[in-house]
Amino acid sequence: MSTTSDVRFGLRANVTQFALLMLVNAMVGGMVGLERTVLPLIATQEFGLTSSVVAGSFIISFGLTKAFVNLVSGVLADRYGRKSLLVLGWVFGLPVPFLLMFAPSWNWIVFANVLLGINQGFAWSAAVIMKIDLVGSRQRGFAVGLNEFAGYFAVGATAWLTGYLASVYGLRPTPFIPGVIYAILGFVLSVFLVRDTHAHMQLERKNHIASGGTNAVPPKFQEIFVRTSWRDPRLFAACQAGLVNNLNDGMSWGIFPLYFASKGLPLAGIGLLKFIYPLVWSVLQVATGPLSDRIDRSKLIAWGMAVQAAGLVLIVVVGQLEGWLLATVLLGAGTAMVYPTLLALVGDASEPAWRARALGVYRFWRDIGYAVGALLAGVIADWLGFEWAIGVVAVLTLASGAIVMLKRNTPRAY
Repeated sequence: MSTTSDVRFGLRANVTQFALLMLVNAMVGGMVGLERTVLPLIATQEFGLTSSVVAGSFIISFGLTKAFVNLVSGVLADRYGRKSLLVLGWVFGLPVPFLLMFAPSWNWIVFANVLLGINQGFAWSAAVIMKIDLVGSRQRGFAVGLNEFAGYFAVGATAWLTGYLASVYGLRPTPFIPGVIYAILGFVLSVFLVRDTHAHMQLERKNHIASGGTNAVPPKFQEIFVRTSWRDPRLFAACQAGLVNNLNDGMSWGIFPLYFASKGLPLAGIGLLKFIYPLVWSVLQVATGPLSDRIDRSKLIAWGMAVQAAGLVLIVVVGQLEGWLLATVLLGAGTAMVYPTLLALVGDASEPAWRARALGVYRFWRDIGYAVGALLAGVIADWLGFEWAIGVVAVLTLASGAIVMLKRNTPRAY
């Protein structure tokens, strides 16, 4: 294990480990991409589920599990090391593709998503914390942008690949074979090649205290939870925006394939749309991450939420593939403006000694949004139709961006 005397901050000084962590996070993202196109269709076509809420129950189980795992991931990362958390995430991820391939009932799919939520909560948390540790404070937005690029590019590419495989070979089991490769490769790389970054955190904390920083002793987790969730205005704004951002992503995950299919779009077209959204999201984060290091992060978040809302409205207004492609580009661009910027904002507003736990609390609220989005959209879709579900989420997204702007100059309450 490295000592603080061996530690160097910055992307260039840590390029090999940083690139390795990007590859590992691509495997993490690919595990989620397995489900983006075909699983809602498996719910309706193979298991005969007619309720949008029930069909989206796998997203609810995934979101709730991932949220609560995020909550403890920062504590575990500080106590046992970042690498241990990463490896543990892959232990839970290994069975997932096999369960998706051969599940005899829908309850097995829901259980697979509990395991997937644990995998994502531990592995993705560890990857982003380690990248932030490696680069130091001056490249935080850039590091997060690259991390999210790797993960969500893999989400989109896998969503397209599974849609293509399903259109040729059927909904199961072939589309889930890439997941076997992701799980094994991610586990092997994490165990044998990834190095822990705990020493980087220790040195940053030491430098922070030496330069006059406060909180030399980390506060208790309960205090961090309260401070991050609502007492600190900037952190509260980030948490609610993260929740609403993933609320609309959860809605798109469960509702969009069913909505597009109801409009007569074939499976290959649905797969294309589910690819474009995270593709734009992932690629643009390479630019929006470092951009957030140079401009007001709150403004970038608020504008990003507005662009997302515009994309959602356009999906309802247009009725053909070309218009939906433009809408998903807007949705991806808006998400790219928001996603890495929120993580960087939380990094700014927290201190090295408790940053991992603050990120865990933020990601708890953010990923609760998956469950809220799937449940809310499913209820509205069953009651009023898909268009109403998408429209309500668009309004919530716009309002969330306004809250970020209102809170950006509010003094801290402690």
